Amino acid sequence: MNTLFSDELKILMQKQEGVCVSIFMPTHRAGAETRQNPIRLRNLLREAEDRLLESDMRAEEVKELLVPAQGVLGNSLFWRCQSDGLAMFISSKMFRCYCLPLGFKELLVATDRFHLKPLLSMLNDNRFYILALSQNQVRLLEGSQQSINEVGLEGIPGSLAEALQNDVFGKQIRSHTGASPGSGDRSTMFHGQGAGADVPKKDNILRYFYLLDKGLSELLRNKQAPLVLAGVDYLFPIYREANSYPYLLDEGVSGSPEGLSVDELHKEAWTIVRPCFQKAGQDAVALYRQSVGTGLASSDVKEIVPAACHGRVGSLLVALGFQQWGVFDYDTDEVILRREAEPGDEDLLDLAAIQTFLNGGAVYVVSPEDIPDSGQMAAVFRY
Repeated sequence: MNTLFSDELKILMQKQEGVCVSIFMPTHRAGAETRQNPIRLRNLLREAEDRLLESDMRAEEVKELLVPAQGVLGNSLFWRCQSDGLAMFISSKMFRCYCLPLGFKELLVATDRFHLKPLLSMLNDNRFYILALSQNQVRLLEGSQQSINEVGLEGIPGSLAEALQNDVFGKQIRSHTGASPGSGDRSTMFHGQGAGADVPKKDNILRYFYLLDKGLSELLRNKQAPLVLAGVDYLFPIYREANSYPYLLDEGVSGSPEGLSVDELHKEAWTIVRPCFQKAGQDAVALYRQSVGTGLASSDVKEIVPAACHGRVGSLLVALGFQQWGVFDYDTDEVILRREAEPGDEDLLDLAAIQTFLNGGAVYVVSPEDIPDSGQMAAVFRY
């Protein structure tokens, strides 16, 4: 089971040899419903076999093509590690299977390219960071809407107490702890949440946060993802004073993060950063409306597909849950639309999104009602 990163998506977007089978299905994580998972896949593989035989592939070729997928059916360990959806891609040279936190509708597509439309939401750059500050621990998490992972902080003290062990920084801190002569170093208090709490002096914490910010500046160099602070309220203004990362958000996750799991931090932070990412889509809609009538905007599939393939699309809005079957002739730029899929057809919405992404454009997957001019997609052209 692979992790679906941007580089992996780019591999799937490339032209493959022969027929490409793409399978999407919902899966259950736990309970008696999990028994439906392999049954659903088995039924889809039977449908794939029938469809491939109807396309004049020989029975031996079909059987060989589907062997890797058939092997998944009896893998009990695989079925114990499910998420919300399963995406499977099969060709003569490639087999990929992904368990993803996306609730797919059941879908089977067999054409000369992998069908990636249900994954388009993952093309949006929804990366963000969480900096969890507590009395005993500092953690940096990198996440998206679907996932969250901890980032190693090598060379960065993981707590104020650990920083005190540093000779230079420790001497600076200890000189401000207020320990009486002959009493030894007093333990630094780092707890409480409001006025009157027993906390170290602000300048001691600030020195530590400058040290932390210096290390984070190296880790986050050239990044533009939002950073969300998680911690007790009195730490927020102190950290902001030391912070040099330009994408730190004003709002944070309030309260000690020590009592929160990674998943809980993820959920809390996503509610804060989600409006930032929604705004990007809203800005794309606004730019489209401003560009209508200038020759730099269109909601016509026949105009958008060739433009996307030639790298002219700067931003593309695509309605999730729709397919527009047809054929695009790369030599003549002719686009033929069909009401129902025929052999050799592909989803032209999927094609436009893939080409926009590969040519450096931005792809936004939105609800159908958010597409301007009641279309299935809308594009703003670079020229």
